[in-house]
Amino acid sequence: MATVHHHHHEHSGDRLIDEAGAVLKDAGEQWTAMREDVFRVLAAQDRPASAYDIAEDVGKARGKRVAANSVYRILDLFVRTNLANRIESANAYLVNTHPGCRHDCVFLICDDCGQADHFDDDKLTGALRSAGSDHGYSGVRPVVELRGLCRECAG
Repeated sequence: MATVHHHHHEHSGDRLIDEAGAVLKDAGEQWTAMREDVFRVLAAQDRPASAYDIAEDVGKARGKRVAANSVYRILDLFVRTNLANRIESANAYLVNTHPGCRHDCVFLICDDCGQADHFDDDKLTGALRSAGSDHGYSGVRPVVELRGLCRECAG
C-alpha cells in the first residue's frame, strides 16, 4: 500500500502561532490570550503532552494556577479546528504544524521514549472511512496509531 505524501506548509515559531490564530478565527472562534498561551505551550513540546502538563506550564507562565479542565476544553476546540491532534492511546496532544491542512494522520508512537511522528496515507484512511460507511456510520474519523520503537530507541 503506497503512502500518499501531501505538500504541507509546515509552520513554526511566531508564524505557527499567527496561522493558528487565523485558522481559529476563520472557524468563527475567538483567539483569546488563554487559548494562545495553551497553544504556545503545546507548540513548545517535543512529545505528546497531557492536559495536566500543559495546565502546569501555562500556570507557571501566567503566575497562577490553571485548571486542567479549562485546558481540556481548549484542547478539544483545537482538535475540532485542526490546530492539534489527540494521541488517543496516551490521552495526550500534539500541535498540528500545518493547521490549514485537513487530513487523517497515521501516528507512530515510541513505546520507550514517547516520541510521536505521523505520516499521511489517504488510501488507508479512505478505506477505513469507507468501511465505517459500509457499516452504516456517517462522519467517520479514522484514528490510526502504530506503536513500536523509534530509530533511536531501537538502535
